[in-house]
Amino acid sequence: MSLPPLSPEQLVKPSHFELRMSLIFATLFVSQGTHLPYFPLWLEAKGFHAEQIAVILAAPMFLRVVTTPMLTALADRAKDRANVYIALVAATMIISAGYFLPATYVGVLAVSLLLSIPWTPHSPMADSLALSGVRRFGSNYTAMRKWGSISYFCANVVGGFILAATGPQAVPVIIFVALAAALVAGLWAPRMGRPRKASPLSATDIQHSAPSLLNAYFLYFTLGVGIITASHAFLYGFVSIYWKSIGIGDSVVGLLWAWGVISEVCMFLFFNRIFASVSVVRVMVIAGMGSIVRWIAFPLVWPLGLGVAGFFGVQTLHSVSVAMVLIGLQKMIGETVSEERTGAAQGIAYFFNGFFMAAVTLASGPLYDRLGVDGFLAMIPIAIAGLVLIGLAARSAPQRPVGGDTSDPW
Repeated sequence: MSLPPLSPEQLVKPSHFELRMSLIFATLFVSQGTHLPYFPLWLEAKGFHAEQIAVILAAPMFLRVVTTPMLTALADRAKDRANVYIALVAATMIISAGYFLPATYVGVLAVSLLLSIPWTPHSPMADSLALSGVRRFGSNYTAMRKWGSISYFCANVVGGFILAATGPQAVPVIIFVALAAALVAGLWAPRMGRPRKASPLSATDIQHSAPSLLNAYFLYFTLGVGIITASHAFLYGFVSIYWKSIGIGDSVVGLLWAWGVISEVCMFLFFNRIFASVSVVRVMVIAGMGSIVRWIAFPLVWPLGLGVAGFFGVQTLHSVSVAMVLIGLQKMIGETVSEERTGAAQGIAYFFNGFFMAAVTLASGPLYDRLGVDGFLAMIPIAIAGLVLIGLAARSAPQRPVGGDTSDPW
């Protein structure tokens, strides 16, 4: 499928393009790096029990699976994606102020649902702006995107020290300030003109291309990825609460989260050196096995007297159970999906990941209420189910790669 020609204005590279995109990524991930580890702590501090926390975390996941492709499709039809990005960041910042209101269960749930609508598209829309620069001007994607990982890591660490000094009530303030910074960076976003390709996760691209992707290999593989990813729901929802319950301080909780990010980045850096010749199915099997080991180990660390050092060791497995899943999915798409259908492939994978993550997050509240840290053991059969699907994918794998051109500079 050929792309429409560039207009004369689109052939002109915006000034300081890489710097401007780096700032967008850097500010974009501060709020996310605060929300994932510390928002459950804020909810607990406000008196919500585990089942209520699970609903507040899971309900937005179900909603954003539907709304994000619709909003990215809207951005595809806009005169410039940057304008839509700015509007969504501004809306997110305004809605996040709802957490400053009295924290009733219905109120917090309503704010969380509303917030998920404009917040989730931030990352795919920033990616779409950056990838336009990659395609048109040969910009280096990883050189820009790395600042998102760095800021996420810093949010984990610095957020922990802030909470150690102020308590969980600082979480909504950090998120609001981070979104304000993202809005300022967004106002400086490079204008790229009307899009030539659908955004990642765009409903338009999914609608047009999905039928050609519905083969057994792709479906089994993406379902398996979604289920292995969903086995992390208990970790994301309740591990910070568990660590605090056994006396680990906020600053150390932040360092534990940050160590997982460091492990993930290290896998991204060294994956090709270690696993370049390993098939994508074997990569995913290794990732699934790493998840199982992780869920077996978590409940044993404290009873065996391994202490905080033991948790740092288990967090190192983030490089296997998360990073290798992400890499394996992209490797599969690159090998078997033609270039013009990659957006649709990403969208379908996003739907499976989001749906299963939401479902397991919803179940994680009752599990934590009844089992505490032993709820991790319930994640083992979920990861095994994902591995079974990967095995079924292996039986229907194509004989040779059928992907399109993957020569874009990364």
